[in-house]
Amino acid sequence: MPATNEITVSSSAFTDGAPIPETYSCTGKNRPPPLTWTVPESAVRLALIMDDPDAPIGLFTHWVVSDIPLTTTSSEEGQTPKGGVVSLNSADLADYFGPCPPTGTGVHHYRFIVHALSHPVSLSSKTPVAQAKSAIEGASVGSGQLVGTYTVDTGPV
Repeated sequence: MPATNEITVSSSAFTDGAPIPETYSCTGKNRPPPLTWTVPESAVRLALIMDDPDAPIGLFTHWVVSDIPLTTTSSEEGQTPKGGVVSLNSADLADYFGPCPPTGTGVHHYRFIVHALSHPVSLSSKTPVAQAKSAIEGASVGSGQLVGTYTVDTGPV
């Protein structure tokens, strides 16, 4: 059977396509959900990008973690994957920034994308989001994603 570079990503907090619990959002505890992923044989390191393609200003990147060791196949609730390096997100923070869509913008789809990297990308906590994503995507030899939704109610009409 040939090796695959596809990665399965899951969470014990929500299923693919389901709503992300509020505790992981900016109006909750603003902490990362627990995640688990598979590791393809071809990977040398892993990376994790969380983004929102539905943001009104265009793609908004909420979390960038690179150079995750292959021995790290999950992250606990509220934790960065062990051994990973967090770079700047679209809010210019080297941290997780939970779902936080503007009121009235409908349902947003948050993608937790895990990449298998062909080599370490050696990013830092000060690496700008565009540069970090470019390095990760350039080194990616496979990926998988978990999508969660989140919306802010507009209140009574």
